[in-house]
Amino acid sequence: MSGRHSARARPALVDLAEADPALAALALWCDHRDGATTGTAGTVITYGPDFEALPRHVQIGLAAHHVLHVALRHSARMGDLQARHGDAFRPDLFNLAADALVNTVLLAADHALPRPAVTLEGLLREGLGQAEGGLAEWDVERLYFALLPRGGDEGDRGAAVEDYAERQRFVPDVDPGDATGGGGAAEEAARWQQHLSRAVEAGRAAGRGVGAALHRLADLPEPQTPWNVILRRLLTRAVMPERRPSSQRPARRWIAAAAQAERAGTPVPGFEAGYRSQTDVARVVVGLDASGSIDDVRLGLFWAEVTGIARRMAVELHVAVFDDGLRHVARLAPTESRPVLPEMPRGGGTDFAPVVAHAARLGASALVVLTDLDGPAGPAPRFPVIWAVPDAAGVAAPFGRLVDLSR
Repeated sequence: MSGRHSARARPALVDLAEADPALAALALWCDHRDGATTGTAGTVITYGPDFEALPRHVQIGLAAHHVLHVALRHSARMGDLQARHGDAFRPDLFNLAADALVNTVLLAADHALPRPAVTLEGLLREGLGQAEGGLAEWDVERLYFALLPRGGDEGDRGAAVEDYAERQRFVPDVDPGDATGGGGAAEEAARWQQHLSRAVEAGRAAGRGVGAALHRLADLPEPQTPWNVILRRLLTRAVMPERRPSSQRPARRWIAAAAQAERAGTPVPGFEAGYRSQTDVARVVVGLDASGSIDDVRLGLFWAEVTGIARRMAVELHVAVFDDGLRHVARLAPTESRPVLPEMPRGGGTDFAPVVAHAARLGASALVVLTDLDGPAGPAPRFPVIWAVPDAAGVAAPFGRLVDLSR
């Protein structure tokens, strides 16, 4: 790949300034290079020989397509999911989700694209069997998780999504590249948020292009804390040992004062009780919803994160598999290095009251429930409850804290 500015894309980028001021402003922050293929990696857009062969109006739309990939930080977000999911990550589905969102924005702004092209409406209708949903409701992570096969519909859903992608001649064009673009992820997201804000204003002032619609796009990059970091903070706070006065344990301050008084021959101060931990080992109960709504990918990621926390914090971990009742309970010692995920029955309804009652009987420091929150919960317990939900859009926790696993 050449280190010089792309000669193939220069005419299209010049025309983009007139066609869409918002995208032209964003294009200034991208690195445009000639290469073997057309694609996006980090903030670098390469333009292959296939790009040069396209009509000018399609070149403009395709350049805008890749500019939006960069501006929405799809490479960085792809790299983040890939790092968290490992071999379970599906880069083809992430690319499909990203292209559907970007193409829908561009087509709504009257840009031309190589046809046929994947769109959000088509992907939802033909791939997922959903008739409703728009750009204001979907970001790339949520759409990616929706595309992942799960449960009993794995074959049907996977086949429908692949069939739609094949009919639209979909080719992945985003690579993780430099996941942070030369800085921290939060700082880079904040920078692009500023670029996008200025681009929106430029588009509104010009009255044309994508600028007027960008503010309604749910996929705008925002500095966010990953769910595993949030979960770790909440659990750390929940299992910190509580102290209570103990008449059997004098305070260190009183011991020192008593020793000093004895040496000086002065009266010994009144006894001052010390403190001791309320529990020797903190207990965390993990409730795994076996009703069939949790796919195996997120279940494995969640399990790895929770057991890793338990090992690092020397927490006594209790597992409760449930649907409308408890199906499996087990205790994992803090010293167990690689706890095995229990066998998960599938099907049935969901009732959270049995797992909450089970945690109360154990004297839990915290209860973490992996679920879609579709079921009755009963009254709130005295201990903290953390609801880990695969997709928290439009979902409210009955009590406790909500952690969105799609972030």
